[in-house]
Amino acid sequence: VQLQASGGGLVQTGGSLRLSCVASGSIGSFPGMGWYRQAPGKQREWVAGISKGGYRTYADSVKGRFTISRDNAKNTVYLQMNSLKPEDTAVYSCNAFQVFPTQTLLTWGQGTQVTVSS
Repeated sequence: VQLQASGGGLVQTGGSLRLSCVASGSIGSFPGMGWYRQAPGKQREWVAGISKGGYRTYADSVKGRFTISRDNAKNTVYLQMNSLKPEDTAVYSCNAFQVFPTQTLLTWGQGTQVTVSS
């Protein structure tokens, strides 16, 4: 299964973006799907996750601002990002995980750049 993220762009502080991640195969069998981001000079970090049953978890830095969702019929995971801040600037990617978000299962695909201007 290959992953392709899209929907990034340049927005001002306080703006919104909706990211999509389309998988080349079924995502319904994966225990969890997550969004991750990597800022310049920093390690990749987990942002949000959603289980097969729809349970959502978020990093503290985005809680209350970001919402993750999944559409298994379309093999797509979404990330709605509101109230964006300059520190949200990063390349965003998605992946499947086993139990914990660090236990990613697939090869990283091409991410999408999100830039938030102050």
